[in-house]
Amino acid sequence: MKKILLLSDTHSYIDQRILDYAGEADEVWHCGDFGSLDVLTALEGLKPLRGVYGNIDGEPIRKCVPEVNRFNCEGVEVMMIHIGGYPGKYSPLARKEISTQRPALFISGHSHILKAMFDRQNQLLHLNPGACGTQGWHKMRTMMRFEVCSGTIDKLEIIELGPK
Repeated sequence: MKKILLLSDTHSYIDQRILDYAGEADEVWHCGDFGSLDVLTALEGLKPLRGVYGNIDGEPIRKCVPEVNRFNCEGVEVMMIHIGGYPGKYSPLARKEISTQRPALFISGHSHILKAMFDRQNQLLHLNPGACGTQGWHKMRTMMRFEVCSGTIDKLEIIELGPK
C-alpha cells in the first residue's frame, strides 16, 4: 500500500503546508507546471517524486521529468500528462496515449480545475488535482491524496489549502 500526494500547477510556489502533506505521503506525484527547479528539488528531497513537465517548465525541469509518464504503482497502471484534458475532451496527445495503452488511472493538470471522473468509454479514472500555487485564475488552492493498494485506488481526498 502506498499513500500518494497528487499536486499540479505550483508555478514556482511551495509552502510549508504542501511540504507537510508531502511528508505524510509515501510518494509525491506532480502533474506539471512546477515553475522552478526549487519546487521539484524541495519535493524530491522529502519523498520519491514522479512527475511530468508542463507548458511553463523550462529546460532544467524538462531534463528531470518527461512529457508523458507511465508507471505501475501497486498494480495500477498510471499515465500522467500535463495538458491532457478530461473524459470526452482529451487533448490529442492524451487521446493517442490512451488508445495506444489504456491506463487504469489518467492524471492531468493545466486547467487549474479539480476533477475526479470515471471515463466509462475508456474504463479509467481521471484525476486533476487543480492548482496548489498562487498563479492563475483558480480561487482555491487544491491537491489530492489517496491510497493505492493491490490494484485499487482508495480513500481519495480533496485537500483545500485556502484561497490563493
